[in-house]
Amino acid sequence: MNNAIGIIFAVLYYTVTFYFVRDLKIRTRDLAFCGIVIAMTLILQSIRFPLPTGATISLCSPVPLLLLAVLIDYRLSFITGWICGVLAMLIIPGWQLVHWGQFFLEHMICFSCLGYAGIFGTDKRYKIIGGMILASVLKIAGHLISGVLFFSQNAWDGWGAWGYSLAYNLSQNVPLCILSAVIVLMLPLKSMRSALNMSSK
Repeated sequence: MNNAIGIIFAVLYYTVTFYFVRDLKIRTRDLAFCGIVIAMTLILQSIRFPLPTGATISLCSPVPLLLLAVLIDYRLSFITGWICGVLAMLIIPGWQLVHWGQFFLEHMICFSCLGYAGIFGTDKRYKIIGGMILASVLKIAGHLISGVLFFSQNAWDGWGAWGYSLAYNLSQNVPLCILSAVIVLMLPLKSMRSALNMSSK
């Protein structure tokens, strides 16, 4: 049953996401932004603080990918997130695979899903908030299901796979997503977008 949930979630996610990026054309300028965002994301992801549940919370690592989605192109954030997922596995301690399925369910989803922050549009704050809520739900779902499938052996006595994964992943991802969203919303997004548009002319 748990395997079926993981497969359905992953298939739906990739089907929808690949549909959105099917006609994306990447310019040289976009590659430069991707490189900067990848570097910033991986650095912030490497700086982690321990929590009482045994989980750790990163130093607002979703912010660069959220900004890429909101300021430039959410589809570019999908692709950049996929690259982050591959590189995180190779260079960040604690992100090494325990099962090949974890790569598709967690690594490739939990970074790239931040691109959904721009899915509803970026001209109004409420659209950005809606997008970031969707992105956060997808990120938490990826971590949650991955925890159930691949880390249930770490469950505390009496908690079970779902209870353990909920407590572990919610304790780190809910505050992380909220804090990252607050930081993004505090920034002068319209001014930043205008400056980026001017620099591209």
